Amino acid sequence: MKYLCLICGETLIEQMTEGDAAKHFDEYMAFSQAIKDSGHYLGCNRLLPANTAITLRVRNGKVTTTDGPFAETKEQLGGYFLIEATDLNEAIQVASRIPGAKLGCVEVRPVAEDSQTLGLPAAHLAC
Repeated sequence: MKYLCLICGETLIEQMTEGDAAKHFDEYMAFSQAIKDSGHYLGCNRLLPANTAITLRVRNGKVTTTDGPFAETKEQLGGYFLIEATDLNEAIQVASRIPGAKLGCVEVRPVAEDSQTLGLPAAHLAC
């Protein structure tokens, strides 16, 4: 089963000292290689800071946008890993090794793989 591991933290790599950022990056490189080697890795990306985000809504056919994320919170979404695991317990074990878990939190969420969702072409999936 696929799981999305959403990494949130108060301190992003852009806010770290050069030395701390390099160490944090090295930890992520080691973690990424370890889950590639174990077969859990499906994909990942680091996100730019929340102040680069746009939140949009469509109401009555009209699109409105606001700067930044919708939620006002100290922690912000910094990136994600998409992993393969046999069950939630294994996904938690993998996610617990994500370096960002030491600085913030990681939300582990199963990816919908029901027959209705899997039967749709990717362009028609509701996200």
